[in-house]
Formats: sequence, structure tokens, C-alpha cells
Amino acid sequence: MKSTNYYYSSTITNFLLQKNEEILGTIYSNDPHAETKLQQANTWETEIKILKQQLDGIKEGRILFEYTIPRMGKRVDTIILHENIVFVLEFKCGDSEYRSSTYDQVYDYALDLRNFQKESHNALIVPIIISTQAPASTFNIIDTGHILAPLKCNSSNIRSAIESVCALYQKEPFFDYIQWQESEYLPTPTIIEAAQALYRGHNVHDITRNDAGTKNLSITTDKINQIIEYSKANHRKSICFVTGVPGAGKTLVGLNVAIERSNAQKGEHAVFLSGNFPLVTVLQEALARDKVEQSKNSAAKISKTTALRETSAFIQIIHQYRDSFVGNNNVPPERIAVFDEAQRAWTKPQIAKFMATKKGIEDFKFSEPEFLINTMDRHEDWTVIICLVGGGQEINTGEAGLIEWFDSLKRSYKNWDVYVSSELNDTEYRRDRTLSSLFEGLNVSTEDDLHLSTSIRSFRTPDLAAFVKAILDVEKDKAKNLFQKIKDKYPVLLTRDLEEAKNWIKQQCKGSMRYGLIASSGALRLKPRGIFVKNEINVANWFLNDKFDVRSSYYLEDVVSEFDIQGLELDYSLVAWDGDFRFDGTQWTYNSFVGNRWQKINSDDNKLYLKNAYRVLLTRARQGMVIYVPEGDLFDETRKPEYYDKTYEYLKSFIE
Repeated sequence: MKSTNYYYSSTITNFLLQKNEEILGTIYSNDPHAETKLQQANTWETEIKILKQQLDGIKEGRILFEYTIPRMGKRVDTIILHENIVFVLEFKCGDSEYRSSTYDQVYDYALDLRNFQKESHNALIVPIIISTQAPASTFNIIDTGHILAPLKCNSSNIRSAIESVCALYQKEPFFDYIQWQESEYLPTPTIIEAAQALYRGHNVHDITRNDAGTKNLSITTDKINQIIEYSKANHRKSICFVTGVPGAGKTLVGLNVAIERSNAQKGEHAVFLSGNFPLVTVLQEALARDKVEQSKNSAAKISKTTALRETSAFIQIIHQYRDSFVGNNNVPPERIAVFDEAQRAWTKPQIAKFMATKKGIEDFKFSEPEFLINTMDRHEDWTVIICLVGGGQEINTGEAGLIEWFDSLKRSYKNWDVYVSSELNDTEYRRDRTLSSLFEGLNVSTEDDLHLSTSIRSFRTPDLAAFVKAILDVEKDKAKNLFQKIKDKYPVLLTRDLEEAKNWIKQQCKGSMRYGLIASSGALRLKPRGIFVKNEINVANWFLNDKFDVRSSYYLEDVVSEFDIQGLELDYSLVAWDGDFRFDGTQWTYNSFVGNRWQKINSDDNKLYLKNAYRVLLTRARQGMVIYVPEGDLFDETRKPEYYDKTYEYLKSFIE
């Protein structure tokens, strides 16, 4: 029977006794790729020969080849379990130098095992780079959280590295090697990693955690699929609202459904639509880059232009899709439409203004939700709309929120079936409306499985969203209690020194963990500190390029706002706080910088947008964050100390 976790596993004793050809045969039999390149086959053969030489005489332990790292869609060259220590080996056969990219790669593997592989939570993990032709390097044993910084070996001193570590760590807790190799793996991918894996043909079951403590994304996916099948079988038009806390995986669920249902032969064209231009840009680019990279391992290579054309057809900006149906009665080719961040769809005045000024269309009579429903309603048979909705996520003028979807249904589409979760009763979704007024006259079914209650973005703690909500709602005791729950799992630093903030975040991040500088789009008076929120950047380069590219987030030079980062995430974030959203000692005050001075924001909608902007910023990091509140300046009327001091003191009252 083929193994999915690894291509080969054996005790070290049996490995040393077994013929090389037999070992290669087992690896080949578990390799799902029928056309494994000769170069890869030669690499396996070289690794086997080197390891037989280096492990000769070692009697205790187990060895695995090509161990799967599900979240990353990659495989570790070799795992050695010896003396209750996990050695993670990454070979670069023929290399004569130790590359920084390999250093990050093997470090990433070690961190992934620690975070997501159940049996590795408490084990000592030792990543090792093996550049076979490189000169010998001193073994620097640096232990951070029981993960060693990668050791550098060539083909002749691997055993020496293993023995050096074992000599220092002689009493590691026992673990069963067979249990380790079969261990449950509970990954939490970033949205970019998830999109790439789904697009390659994996499903949400493969790439997400399934522990009992987390509301499994597959349950919500299955519920949506049930609604689709019912609608298809009974010729119904249906709309379902998937809700969830920030980072709960709504976008991931939507991508999964859209990919699974993109089957033209079954008449199930599906499209993933988002009004979030940065998210669409980053996902299209990420999928295209990955498609090009994957094609390098096959005979059918693909150009970046072709790959981007294909990914752009699958993930579309909602406004372009919408405009293609204005002024005509064309029926969409898609039976299933997934609308990401549906709460950000435009109100009737906002879209009417856009149509008049940009398209020359006067008296446009629909809100954006109503027109999008109208578009899908053109199907004579069945159709399904899936709205992914974040509570308290409206961040811009003219965003309608959830209630406009229900008002649109009541005005024109009462024949549609409506599926919601009971969590819609939260004021973050219904605002000042009652559920009964929202649902009046509609055929509404309540499905609890349409709500995602736990953040998987902040996989270290499920309480981050609640902690941020308590901060913004000025629930001081609750915020203090929640901080005590998260502080040991999810580090948060509060500082008034920007350099300290930058140094701290760099020290926290290992391997290719992504970090970046983020701030409110209204934070105009961070400019004297070198933070220019109005500076235009290429968001795809910021999110996707590596740490050696000055355009990437790693340089902490370019800042992105709530508009750029909503729906995306970092491992660690540096949140810069300005005087637009300031605490006065008892409550938050809302301010906008106009011309050369701050002005009070009076509009309740605009106050909500600003509060939600900070909600977005404070929930972007998966593993930890630093909050930077600058010192004011007595000689600058726009940066008075009082604009910042009380905010800092408020945050300091519960962030230790």
C-alpha cells in the first residue's frame, strides 16, 4: 500500500542492511509522479549512499525519505529520528556553498513541524543543510524554543553534527518513532499557500487542521455543497451567507467551493469574485507564479502571461464582472458565484455615482448587492450565490454591509431561498436592525454550520479576535483577561520606539516568516517618522517577494493600509498607530487629517469605517505583533503628545 506521508521509512539498522536498489524501489513506488526526472532519481541515489556512510554503526533510530509537509505542499528530503531528537535534512547535491535560501527552507520545515505536527510539539528539532561539496563549517548550536538554528554540513560530517547535538541533549523526552511518522498533521496555511494548494488540486480537507477544538472548515464546505446539490436537484435559486470572525477562513472556504465546482461538463461553472483589488491582485499573481514553477517539473511548460490569464479568469475583481452585465440581458456562464467580503458591496448612491461619473450611465437604479443578485437571477433554472461576510469589516465610504443584501432580496427576489447562521444576530452584522426586520417576507433557513467561529489565522490562540474586539469596545477588564490568556502563545510588544519595534519583529521571525509594516490609511502624521501611508506600492511584490528584494514587506520600508491587507495576512505585523484613532481617557475619538490639521469625524458611518480599519490592522498577524505608538512633538500642532499619550497608556494598561 502506498504511503502518503513519506516515500520510505525504516529503522536505521534495516536501512544500512538493505540494498540501495531496494530502497530506491520503495521510494519510486510511493512517488505519485510517473515521470520522475532522471536528476531527481540520481539525487535520491546520492543521498542514500552518503547516509549509509554517515550512519554506519548507529544502531538506534529511524530514517524517512521525502516526508510530507502538507501546508507547504513540499517534502523534506530526509528525517532522522535518533535519541528522541528530530533531525531534518535538506540535501543540495553538488552545491559548494551554503545558500541562504536553503537555510530558510529547512528552517521553515522545522518551524512547520513544531507548529502543526502533533508529535513534534515538544521534541527537539534540528534542521541541517547538506551542501555536499561545500567546505566544513563550525557547528553553532543556537537553541530558540527547542528548535536549533540550521547546522551546515557537507557529505562527510553529517554524523559529526548529529553526535555533537546528541552530546548536548542527552535526556530528551521519549517519543515513539512510529507514532511520530504517522502523526496527525494539523496545518493552518496562509491564504496564499491555501489558494496555491487548492489550485493544484488539493482540497480543504488536505490542507487544514481537523482537531476537535477547531470548527472544521470542511464542515462549512460540506454544508455549502449540500445547499448547491439541493438547489440543483430542485431547480431553486439560493443565496447563503457564510459568516465568521476575522481570520476564520471564509475566503479559503469560498476558494475551495469555487474550484471544486468549476466543472463545465456538469454545467457547474463557478467564479470567485472580490471587490478587494489588492487581494485579487496578490492571489492572481501568486497562483500564476506557482503555476509557472510547477510546470518546470513537467513537459508542458507555461509562460507567466498564459498562467496569469488563466488565474485571472478564475479569480476576478467584482466590479469588472459586474460591469460586463450592465446594459444587457446576458446570462452569466457561471451557475455558482462566490462573493468575497460581501459586506463591502456598494450602496445604491455609491454605485450610482460611479456609473454616472465613470460609465456615463445616469439613474442607475440598483445597489451593488441588488444588481449582482439580478445578474444571477437571469438563469431560468437553478443558481447559487455564496456571500462571504465579515462582521465589523466595512472600512470604506459607500460599503453597504450585510443589511443591503437582505433589503435587496425583499425588494425584488422573495422567491430565493436564503440560508444564514444564527450568528447574524450579532450587531456587527445586523447593525441597528433586528433579525425579524431583516428576514421579514423571505424564505430563511438557519444553518449553524455556515458560521466559522474560530480564527485559524492566529493559530497560536483562538482568542485574538476577541482580544481586539475588547480593545476597540473599551472593555478594559475583558481585554486584560484575554491578554493574560494569549500572551504566552501570541507575543505582543507595545513600544514608542520605531527602531525597537523593527528589531523585535526581525528577532521573532525565523526562516521565511513574513513580517511587514502596516498602518491606517488615515495615519498621515506618521510621515515625520518615515511612514508614508499615501505612497503607492505594488502589493503583489510586497506580499510575495523574498527578503532579499527591497520591494518586499521584509524591508519594513513600504507600509500598507487596511485596504491593501484586508483578506491577507502576515506572520508578524508592525502596527503603527496615529492620531486618527485616539483614546481620550474614557473613549475612542475619531479624526481625519484634512489640509494641515485634524478634524473630528462626525458621521457615524465614517466612525465605523475607522474603527474597523484598526480591527483589520490588529488581526492581520498569525503569530504575533508589535504596536508602535509614537511620541508626540510639542512643537508640532499636528502631533501633540496628547494625541498619542493616552492611547499608549490605555494599551499599556493591559499589554504588559
